[in-house]
Amino acid sequence: MKKTVLTFGLISGAFSSLMMIATVPVAHRLGIDQAEFIGYTTIVLSFLLVFFGIRSYRDNICDGRITFLKGFAVGICITVISCICYVVTWEVLYYNFLPDFWDRYGAHLVEKLKASGASPAAIQAKLQEVAKYKELYKNPLVNAALTFIEPFPIGLVITLISAAILRKKPQSQTAQSPVQAA
Repeated sequence: MKKTVLTFGLISGAFSSLMMIATVPVAHRLGIDQAEFIGYTTIVLSFLLVFFGIRSYRDNICDGRITFLKGFAVGICITVISCICYVVTWEVLYYNFLPDFWDRYGAHLVEKLKASGASPAAIQAKLQEVAKYKELYKNPLVNAALTFIEPFPIGLVITLISAAILRKKPQSQTAQSPVQAA
């Protein structure tokens, strides 16, 4: 299981990491909303490797049969490895290349609130929330934990769906095949 999980997890993580690296330098030109859309689309695409990893494990290691739980175990391990790659990439980018991330993100949120006609109190509350996150993100462990929970739910859902689709139970030993019955 280790080889399959590592292979597919690292490929998934590399894909999401490379797309993050490619997107971050141009995010200000794309706009935050478009950059978020591209980011989440990339995460979903990278987690398609969970499906292929479970299928590869089923077909190559388990002789074409896998239970839901074993498929889930393979998929969640791939997901965790991919998420760890995502977190490491974000940590490097955040601390080395994005010193003003929360300031720009806060300005974007305020702009959206003003455009929607939000009250000054709502705008101030949002600014306080952004300031809270900016402070939290100064701690690398908190930053890593919050970053991990960004892609993980998507990977979890794809893992559940993939394990359900790909499960194949062993055929009963007592059931006879049509060839044996003849």
